[in-house]
Amino acid sequence: MKRRQLITTAATLAACAALPLRAQTSSKISFGYTAVSDFASVFVAAEEGLFKKHGLDVELKFIPLSSAIPAAIQSDSLQIGGPTPTVFLQSVDGGLDHVVLAGGGVLSKTYTDVSVMARAGSNIRNAQDFVGKKVGVPGLGALLHVTFRQWLKSNGVDYRQVSFIEAPFPQHADLIKGGSIDAVVTAGPFMARILDSGSGYVASYYTTFLPEGMPTVVHVAKRDWVKANPGAAKAFVQAVQEGAAFMLQPKNDAKVRAALGKYLRLPPPVTAKMQISPTGPVVTDRQLAGWIQMMNGQDMLKTAPAAASLIAK
Repeated sequence: MKRRQLITTAATLAACAALPLRAQTSSKISFGYTAVSDFASVFVAAEEGLFKKHGLDVELKFIPLSSAIPAAIQSDSLQIGGPTPTVFLQSVDGGLDHVVLAGGGVLSKTYTDVSVMARAGSNIRNAQDFVGKKVGVPGLGALLHVTFRQWLKSNGVDYRQVSFIEAPFPQHADLIKGGSIDAVVTAGPFMARILDSGSGYVASYYTTFLPEGMPTVVHVAKRDWVKANPGAAKAFVQAVQEGAAFMLQPKNDAKVRAALGKYLRLPPPVTAKMQISPTGPVVTDRQLAGWIQMMNGQDMLKTAPAAASLIAK
């Protein structure tokens, strides 16, 4: 009898070990995002039950500034968050041991829902006109700040001659209208609000000069958390990849826009017109290396991080 019980127990354990990852995973995850369409694949994964399908209980938390996400991850307020690559690399440079699990949006030469908008009457038309001006950015050291400085640099302008002020996306329209800044580096639908009010205009769709396919947000976690929760980490990646695949099907466009409206707190007339960031759920060593090179060119990193070591394997 004992021998039979042992055989039965061994068979049960073997069967459990053979269960798919999804069935073994049941984890609570708080995920931090900012107010941009680059997180569409995560929003879709939440709304279409893809996280639940993989055994995850994911709570999405809005974080006003990308620069606040690494600290929230480090303090365990978030298990996973989506900072821009530049914010992520600076946090690693500062000593945080975080790694990339997946990606959100990517840059494209056809994607024009990012721009630098100038205040009406400012007469700002080219890179040289920004010298001596105050420019709002949605996070100092965040992607739009770094890429705008790169654009200035590529046009022969010393970006140190421009004053940058940190301002969350939702404040951009009011800051431009109030005249406290001369321009703002922003993205849709906040661009549309400024245009509709007549308080500003597009000075440049400046990100179109960057290489195609560079990630705009990266989903990161503490390396220790990934090691302690390999099943949950893998399940999260799978759900995001499935969300990205869902987005690529034209028949799902209305559902994608409804998810954006819910998590970005936007009405249907706004989401119906907004351009959705192209999706790139997989982040490569080469893509991260491109951001490292750009940031080194702006003297932003004290160390020389190896891109391959920053991606969870």
